[in-house]
Amino acid sequence: MYAPRITVLTVPDCPNAPLALERITAALDGREADVELVEVRDEAEASRWGMTGSPTVLVDGADPFAVPGAPVSVSCRLYRDEEGRAAGAPGVEALRKALARAKECCDDDLLDPIGRAGRGRRAPAERGLRAVHQAVLRHFATTGSAPGTVDLEAVAVTAGRTVADILAELDAEDFLALDTEGRVRAAYPFSAVETPHRVKLGNGVEVWSMCAIDALGIAAMLDQDIQVTSADPVSGHPVAVSFISGSARWEPAGAVVFVGRRPGQGPAADVCCDALNFFADRSTAETWARRHPDVPGRITGQAAAVALAAQTFGPLLAED
Repeated sequence: MYAPRITVLTVPDCPNAPLALERITAALDGREADVELVEVRDEAEASRWGMTGSPTVLVDGADPFAVPGAPVSVSCRLYRDEEGRAAGAPGVEALRKALARAKECCDDDLLDPIGRAGRGRRAPAERGLRAVHQAVLRHFATTGSAPGTVDLEAVAVTAGRTVADILAELDAEDFLALDTEGRVRAAYPFSAVETPHRVKLGNGVEVWSMCAIDALGIAAMLDQDIQVTSADPVSGHPVAVSFISGSARWEPAGAVVFVGRRPGQGPAADVCCDALNFFADRSTAETWARRHPDVPGRITGQAAAVALAAQTFGPLLAED
């Protein structure tokens, strides 16, 4: 059952934080939810969260009350109801509508290509799938390129199957993607061909990543420092994320991620990856969304994007 993740961002001792929590409780009306209060102490931290005033309420990492062009801020934030009256927190009815929209988004499986309908991206252990899948990922991480058949034969033989058969099954289940000649073209989070997202690993190897979320997930998957370089698809402004000892540093400080998917069915490589991008700030992400009304999605703050990436890719190389 869907349980929303609600984050209330406030400055220390914000007088409207209790009001926001009270109204969230009323809007939930007994429904299960993960509600967290986070104190934000400076504008750099506000940028990482996408906070535009205290309190800011995030539902599943997105601000349902965001005002286009609103700057990052740790000052007081006011909300207006349908009659234009100002208050220090969103109204109960407005929160109910925001939660309903978030549930619809979840029910529509917006993130299905990432999380495979809750099944995750860790291949099952049966029939040699996980062993070969992990061998593919480790080859990318140590060489920067996709493995060939010969690189996987020793792993496949232990399952009594051919490399081609195992790769075909992994492709059919969207754990990786093959080209027309049966070669690995993508093994999320890695890409065998150039993409806008370049990642330098702690071991010095450089790889391409399929999308912004994939790039962010590599640090958790490999448990090592990485450097991500990309570019805002609207402004062309460089975006960089450095992971050092598990902590992420973003440049520019106001960078965000758009998380979306194209309509229709198919592997993530085709319907999702080009709709998950870094943006230098919220305004260019909003511009991209307006230019692509056919791509449903949401603008996600830095902390929520990192959490989604770690949840998706962190378990992939875990030992059985």
